[in-house]
Amino acid sequence: MAADYIYPKVMKEGFGTATEPWRGGHRAGKGTSVRPDKHRTKRWTVLAMVAAGAAAQAWAQQSSSFQGSVPSGTASSTALSLTLEDAIQRGLKSNLGLLLRDSDSRASRAQRLRALAALRPQITASFSETEEQLNLRTLGFSFNFPPIPGFSGIPAIVGPFHYTDARASVSATIFNYNQWKTLKSAKESEQAAALSVNDARDLVVQGVVNGYLLLIADASRLRSLDVQEKTAQALYDRAVDRKSAGTSPAIDVLRAAVELKQDQQKVLAQRNQLDKDKLGLARVIGLPAGQVFELAQDVPFTPMEAIEPEAAVRLAYRQRPDYQSARRQVAAAEEAVKAAHGQWYPTVALNGFYGANGPAMNDSHGVFEVSGAVNFNIFDGGRIHSDEEQARATLKQRSDELADLGGQIDYQVRSALLDVKTAADLVAAARTNLDLADQTLEQARDRFSAGVADNIEVVQAQQSVANANDSLIAALYAHNAAKAAVARALGMTEQGIKKYIEVK
Repeated sequence: MAADYIYPKVMKEGFGTATEPWRGGHRAGKGTSVRPDKHRTKRWTVLAMVAAGAAAQAWAQQSSSFQGSVPSGTASSTALSLTLEDAIQRGLKSNLGLLLRDSDSRASRAQRLRALAALRPQITASFSETEEQLNLRTLGFSFNFPPIPGFSGIPAIVGPFHYTDARASVSATIFNYNQWKTLKSAKESEQAAALSVNDARDLVVQGVVNGYLLLIADASRLRSLDVQEKTAQALYDRAVDRKSAGTSPAIDVLRAAVELKQDQQKVLAQRNQLDKDKLGLARVIGLPAGQVFELAQDVPFTPMEAIEPEAAVRLAYRQRPDYQSARRQVAAAEEAVKAAHGQWYPTVALNGFYGANGPAMNDSHGVFEVSGAVNFNIFDGGRIHSDEEQARATLKQRSDELADLGGQIDYQVRSALLDVKTAADLVAAARTNLDLADQTLEQARDRFSAGVADNIEVVQAQQSVANANDSLIAALYAHNAAKAAVARALGMTEQGIKKYIEVK
């Protein structure tokens, strides 16, 4: 992976000669003291980290299902070279949150088909062969006739006898306002669910991009800490040599040793954090368990063109799939209210059959029946009224959620644009501060090498460089993450990522 992204200048230029790697790149003029304000450095670091955290906050607050996936394939023994586009496509294919949204969409389609089926004619066919014998006494017939010559009476047992019946039956709803409005509500819900799938895609893309950017920042910080550790080792070796020569006290060696151990601890902790964040991204995009991967691309700093907030908000309202989905949910709730009230309206149904029956199919006759019915509610104990109240409550809830989402989108768009501008300013400030910290460190080393100062100044200058590196890393991550947040806030995240974030 290239080393241009979030790789501070002091690290790229190296640290002097092979024999004195602790000597730095930039030099200030002799007799000039250039010291960055360490409180200002810490403040920039805090601001940058806050901006970075805000950029990832929306993803972190999502359902835990978006943090998981359905892994596919088997782990390879070789490390996978993962580009940003590869990570996005894997996430869109395997992320659990997106798969669950797609299942919800399928369920909504099934509900719409079920509502449509209730309005369509139902046609059935039947064929039966019957062999029967009857006891007339069980039907209430008892025949007691006086003796009649030549007439033996009516037997109580009839049969057995046989007959065949074949028929087709139809049941059709001619008018049912409740079912018609239920169908319209189901159609709106289906469209809302489909838009919700698009919204899930946006969330997955933003989450994958944030995870990829976080790994780039982690790797950059690890490289920075590695260099700081090497510098601390060189400083320690130098202090040991000077003590052996009798030109430095033992306290300088102890101080350098403490600094070295602290830097070693930071390297270990950062390497662990990088590995854990890799596991997190692998979970989001559905990599096989145990699959090792390396980032194949960097995301350098590229300024973003200014966007007018009012125009951006209007564009977001048109493009955001979650907002359009919420509008569909309101429309579905409105139709549900009409459907509940429609239970008071009469319904018209048509039923009938046509067929043939007889002792045998070649000895049968056509039979049919047609009946129409008009049904209406007179008293139902308050059931319809309760259905109406429930539907109105749902409509109120959906309307309130839509209004809140509108305000949330307005906030997200404006805050994302502010974050982009602020992060860009932080990048510029952090770069300047890093240059100053580098010069301060160089002067402190020169003074220590000349024997005019102990290594306290060097240790403090090293810490200033470390803080400046942290500020720059955090600011660059925050800037790119904020651009991803702009793409999400405006809708059409997949296209927006390609527009606002450049990779190399």
